[in-house]
Amino acid sequence: MKFGINFFPAFRPADNTTAKYYDQCLRIAERADLLGFNSIKTVEHSFYDYGGHSPNPCVFLSAIAARTKRIRLITGAVIPAFHHPAHLGGDLAMLDNMSNGRLDAGFGRAFLPKEFEVFGVSMDESRSRFEEGIAIIRKLWTEKSVTYKGKHWQLEDVHLMPRVVQQPTPPVWIAAISSEESFVYAAKNGFNIMIVPYAGKPGALEAFVKTYRRVWAESGHGAGKEKVQVAQFCCMADVYPVARAGFEKIMTRYLETFADAVTSWQGKSSDQYVGYDKMVASILATKPDTIIANNAAFVGTSSQVIDQIQRLRESFGEIEASMQINFGGSNDDDAFRTLNMFADKVMPAFQ
Repeated sequence: MKFGINFFPAFRPADNTTAKYYDQCLRIAERADLLGFNSIKTVEHSFYDYGGHSPNPCVFLSAIAARTKRIRLITGAVIPAFHHPAHLGGDLAMLDNMSNGRLDAGFGRAFLPKEFEVFGVSMDESRSRFEEGIAIIRKLWTEKSVTYKGKHWQLEDVHLMPRVVQQPTPPVWIAAISSEESFVYAAKNGFNIMIVPYAGKPGALEAFVKTYRRVWAESGHGAGKEKVQVAQFCCMADVYPVARAGFEKIMTRYLETFADAVTSWQGKSSDQYVGYDKMVASILATKPDTIIANNAAFVGTSSQVIDQIQRLRESFGEIEASMQINFGGSNDDDAFRTLNMFADKVMPAFQ
């Protein structure tokens, strides 16, 4: 089983500065590379304390590429709707070269109305821009000259530079939460998926993953070759009360910043985001205890975390867990304690 680290900033200016957060992340990434973690992932968000310290995953991951040797670098996820595909495709190809072929390209649709408003994109075009953007980027990676006439973008005799290192393309991942359509789209195209249990409805997400695996096999990609990455919060200590207190502190702040970001949903609706009002309401009502009870976090001692991982595998099958161990307000002692304990006492149980 593989394990990764997920950098998703969620902190206030009173908690930390952006520069200090980046510094901590870079040091964690260097240590994770040495400890044998499989991947580093970061998000694309803007304008809010919820994720907004990471508006450009390619820049962030390029800095990590320069400080590491083997760990995979995942954009988790970049947003095709907000970028011209020739520009985004070039940025990703550049990162693939800077990391000597360690890029995993993760794409998402975005869901915060304010981001769509600022970038001048209609939420009603979310899925069509998402799918068309990915299709164009993959053509740019694999074809010497691309001419394309689509709904949103047109290209004439475009040769992308630089070329990607990984042939024919870097692995592609799709962020999927509450839309079955996203799971089916990923499976039919042979794309891996990234899921977030705390944001999904219990039971529904497990069903979506089963559908994904079934459609993947039916589409001829080879049963068992699909990859599912699960984003999990993580806080460890030698005794449970210390881990629980550390988790509650950072999780409470995370939920506060999320609440700020989703205020932009007030008075908004889109047929591209059916059910998101219920998802948002559910997350707003979530408490740290609920997240632990729903097995959407690894919290506790090494033996407790091993049990939690085993239960997660029972729910979703073979997975890679991508863990958020620092939110921006985490101090070095807490973040590195979790990182080192996980590598020393948990990972060997799954090798």
